[in-house]
Amino acid sequence: MNKFFFLFGFFSILIACDSNRIFDEYVSIENSKWGKEDTITFNLNVSDTISAQNLFINIRNNNDYKYSNIFIITEILAPNQFTTIDTLEYEMADETGKWLGTGFSDLKENKLFFKENYVFQKSGKCDIKVIHAMRKSKETGGLETLEGIISVGFRIESVNKKQ
Repeated sequence: MNKFFFLFGFFSILIACDSNRIFDEYVSIENSKWGKEDTITFNLNVSDTISAQNLFINIRNNNDYKYSNIFIITEILAPNQFTTIDTLEYEMADETGKWLGTGFSDLKENKLFFKENYVFQKSGKCDIKVIHAMRKSKETGGLETLEGIISVGFRIESVNKKQ
């Protein structure tokens, strides 16, 4: 129990010291099984249409994840109803099979660059949608269930202009 309180306190301090964070939210994946039809949606209210911001997709996985990479499809439904859709691939493990990312034991968190120096064009409600697009090699149909994904997050950081 003391270990839990220590870790909670440690992470609370880290979050409090995170001055670049504008938005940071996670959605837990039930039973660590992400279905191909399970769209993860992040709702945010855009107010800054001047400053450049960095956007990230955060993925937490455990050892049940069987792949060295991940394909995801992202959709930004902007306040002006303009939609941007991207298919992205990220490495999750190195060539030796060692997990990339940070974390303790078999739980790893990957902070994946999504958009760099992104400027929202209009203020208002914005939805960010994420689905997985994983499939087995040489197969056309996508995986019905992607096992080993604990949660998916979306993060916006202010661009630090200091060098």
